[in-house]
Amino acid sequence: MIVTNIDLPAAELWRLYRGRADCENRIKELKYDFGGDSLNLKNFWATEAALLTVMMAYNLMSLFRQGVMRSNTVSDKPDVQHTLKTLRYKLFAKAAYITNDGRKKIINMAVAMQHREWFEGLWDKSKSFDLPVKFKPVFSP
Repeated sequence: MIVTNIDLPAAELWRLYRGRADCENRIKELKYDFGGDSLNLKNFWATEAALLTVMMAYNLMSLFRQGVMRSNTVSDKPDVQHTLKTLRYKLFAKAAYITNDGRKKIINMAVAMQHREWFEGLWDKSKSFDLPVKFKPVFSP
């Protein structure tokens, strides 16, 4: 039940408030997963640098989630939205070591057998992923 004084049809009102609720989830994620609650530094420029770093990390993770994680090859449920905390445990906190095969470096990861297919799906999907926009490097003279 939504109580409001906005004069809109029920479906449109639901879409409006649904977008707001998702925005609140993104703010919580920035605060708890990306350290957004500790961005108040003594120096203004240090605070700005910390905020820009957090924003860049969030945008990279968001792009990774949209392009790689939301795929039937990765999950049987393509609409699953993983938080950074979940991704940290599922993806980043993995033991690995690097070996050489001639001039080629190989990353050997300790992944349980039941997760290997999922992990291989991630690698395959990331190889075919194209950025949504083209970037040109900007060089200062």
